[in-house]
Amino acid sequence: MYDLDPLDPVYVAEVLSRPPFVTIDGVINVRDLGFYPSTSKPGHVTRPRFLFRSAELSGITKEGEEQLRALGVAKVFDLRSDTEIHKYNAPQPEIEGIQFHRAPVFQTEDYSPEMMAKRYQLYASGKTEAFMELYSQILDHGGRSFGIIFRHIRDNPSEGFVFHCTAGKDRTGIIAALLLKLVDVDDDTIANDYALTRVGREPARAMIMARLSKEPLFASNNEAALNMFTCRHETMKAFLTLLQEKYGGAEEYLKRYAGLSDEDIRIIRDNILVPSSSAFEY
Repeated sequence: MYDLDPLDPVYVAEVLSRPPFVTIDGVINVRDLGFYPSTSKPGHVTRPRFLFRSAELSGITKEGEEQLRALGVAKVFDLRSDTEIHKYNAPQPEIEGIQFHRAPVFQTEDYSPEMMAKRYQLYASGKTEAFMELYSQILDHGGRSFGIIFRHIRDNPSEGFVFHCTAGKDRTGIIAALLLKLVDVDDDTIANDYALTRVGREPARAMIMARLSKEPLFASNNEAALNMFTCRHETMKAFLTLLQEKYGGAEEYLKRYAGLSDEDIRIIRDNILVPSSSAFEY
């Protein structure tokens, strides 16, 4: 499979040095979801320096903390479970001026050995159908957590924020897709954003593989471990089809699973989109 091999370091450095990637020392896979055009509101784009996605922040340095504050980030939403945080010894940092909120998609009981074995088997296959089963699980379990983030957008339009899981790919990718789809960013753009994790995770490749090597399923199967971190354009396109066909689309999903109202969604859309002519002022 094309995304199992390491990427050229020069190419990685070049891509990471330009938007939508953002440099936060000690954190990988950070990007700004701003400047994406809406197809339903011509002349408007997603607001820059407002919606940020990333991998876990547990390794952030003092320099990274300053970079995070300089972006105007006021809150961080952590989608990881207690189990993950303890297992990888990756606690939330404490950063002056920034509030951290736990919003786990999965609870401790979702990490039983039997459930994790099944989940890892799906990831290990690398198949689109397997990822769709996994992503359905995230949607089915994540309504409350996603609601916390969307209500923040509703109530705090001037506060930039970061949302993240462990690697910043699956749970984080699904929230990014919901955010962008809600304001009618086109599917290819959403899929391209998802696929950028292929580059964004590369600096932590060795750490990721070291973690996975401790899992029996992956210990002697390098390809299966790497399959877990595939992030293909076509996977996100399949997810967007699933979101529409099984859940009725982003708006309907957020109403049913996150408890948002029509008025909530109207305000959230208005808070995410800005005129493209003024986007550089943010």
